[in-house]
Amino acid sequence: MPSETRPTLVVVGPPGAGKTTVGRVLARRLGVGFADADALIEERTGKSIPDLFVEDGEEGFRRIEREVVAEALRTHDGVLALGGGAVLSEQTRAQLREHRVVYLSVGLADGLRRTGMSTARPLLSGVNPRATFKALLDARAPLYKEVATVQVATDRCSPNQVARAVLEALGEAPASAPDDPVDPDDPLDRPTPHGGAPLPDPTVRA
Repeated sequence: MPSETRPTLVVVGPPGAGKTTVGRVLARRLGVGFADADALIEERTGKSIPDLFVEDGEEGFRRIEREVVAEALRTHDGVLALGGGAVLSEQTRAQLREHRVVYLSVGLADGLRRTGMSTARPLLSGVNPRATFKALLDARAPLYKEVATVQVATDRCSPNQVARAVLEALGEAPASAPDDPVDPDDPLDRPTPHGGAPLPDPTVRA
């Protein structure tokens, strides 16, 4: 059994908030490892998240998610990004109270641009994805706030900007680097464009 430890940070938020992308940036800046709960679920089950929703239903998926998240909260010692719906579990919310949790928020417009309403996100692939996404944001926002240590908005921000804001909110931004240089060739320095491209590597699905 893996030894008991604690994540440096846990990142939560709705689909399209950039949890995986920003989580990786945070892990790199903090010099720790990164783990994504959805990727851990796929590794354990050998199935994609959409396939799990189809074959086991949302209830079956959430059961597996609770187990994987609980284990990761005990054993991962870096930055851990949770799936958008992980906070629906009262058990998970109780466990998160023992950790530093970053809530990445996103508005309806940016969230829709970033997710693209792809079939890789099972809960957003219905007939009216805009209404579905708004209902999801409205329902989950209080739960994200309940578990959050800090909240950072991601609208019109690049992943590097969001990571910097997170570290500042936590009091961990290095004093020696008050401003991050912007590299126009670095996709992590590009804010969400008006045209609708997602953040780099948007892998969180549910």
